[in-house]
Amino acid sequence: MTLVKSTRIQSIDILRGVVMVLMALDHVRDYFHFDVAIHDPTDIETTTPFLFFTRFITHFCAPVFVFLAGTSAFLYGSNKTKPKLFIFLFTRGIWLIILEIILNSLNWTFDLSYSFVVLQVIWAIGTSMVCLSFLVFLPRKLIAIIGFILIAGHNILDNITMKGSSLKSVIWYMLHQANGITVGDKFIYFAYPVIPWIGLIALGYCLGSLFTKGYSLGKRKKWLLRLGVGAIIFFFIIRSINSYGDLVPWSHQDTSTKTILSFFNVTKYPPSLSYLLITIGPSLLFLYCIENVKNRISNFFLVFGRVPLFYYFLHVFVIHTTAIIGIILYNDNGMELLLSIHGNHLPGLAKYGYSLFTTYIVWIAIVMLLYIPCKKYMIYKANNKDKWWLSYL
Repeated sequence: MTLVKSTRIQSIDILRGVVMVLMALDHVRDYFHFDVAIHDPTDIETTTPFLFFTRFITHFCAPVFVFLAGTSAFLYGSNKTKPKLFIFLFTRGIWLIILEIILNSLNWTFDLSYSFVVLQVIWAIGTSMVCLSFLVFLPRKLIAIIGFILIAGHNILDNITMKGSSLKSVIWYMLHQANGITVGDKFIYFAYPVIPWIGLIALGYCLGSLFTKGYSLGKRKKWLLRLGVGAIIFFFIIRSINSYGDLVPWSHQDTSTKTILSFFNVTKYPPSLSYLLITIGPSLLFLYCIENVKNRISNFFLVFGRVPLFYYFLHVFVIHTTAIIGIILYNDNGMELLLSIHGNHLPGLAKYGYSLFTTYIVWIAIVMLLYIPCKKYMIYKANNKDKWWLSYL
């Protein structure tokens, strides 16, 4: 197989590749770091600066993933009619939701009974795509306004909480409150309430206009710089005011280090305004800086960025499988421990885990292991553009 020239926007794929690699770090930590089963890495009282940083840098993954899904949707539809774009986004969104429920839940738990179903980032992208499929018929300025309102205004709803499994509660869990319900012998957890994610994919869609063919490079970089710097400045302003923009305000701690950690300890479930500003802002600056960069490092990340869905499902499977192998090989009673973990849920695996240093080594090893299959699949996709079904994988 030989690689053919791609018409994709390289800087977008590089950024996506970087966050995909960082995503693997977060998921390796979920399965391998011994502290996962005991403490939250963002708990100021129990975390360390390095552990907090490890979690914080992976905060960029989901928002960039969703944001660039909107950008890619705009570029995909730039030479298609709105009805065709609607069909693609709607069907792809439904497909992602199905994959989240059937494949991703199984990947995370290896539980064939599906006793625990968690709706995560693939669910958020799928649901957001379905919503975006309807929004594309609106003027782009109106789409941007809707996206901004959803992101900037959803924290007004933070004080509204519900309990139970009524239809009203379930709808609210889907929209804004991370929570779960029991259905028979199964537990379904809505980890990614979708209101802010819909707003984010809408803004990402609008950003796509900067990358259309013929758009001035200088003008695009100027907008990326302005938007990136503006988002970061806005983050520091509203975070300093400390009265809106995040579910949990920061507070002065007994040390300066802890106070800094508290300041940057922003809410992901659902993603607060502060969370999205401090993740999307630097990401836009990354796009500004990477525009004309092409070297071995950028090519490395480019591979993962061009096969994101394939990489996502493959990396979770490999990480989970490797964690199980680690328990069997490095514990005297490995098989007995493994059988005692119902469904092999990740907290159960992680409590037999390793140091943060070892976690980083495992992360690097797994990313390198995934590089070859991802590159082969990237080449296959590039050489088989006539196969429509590849756009769903």
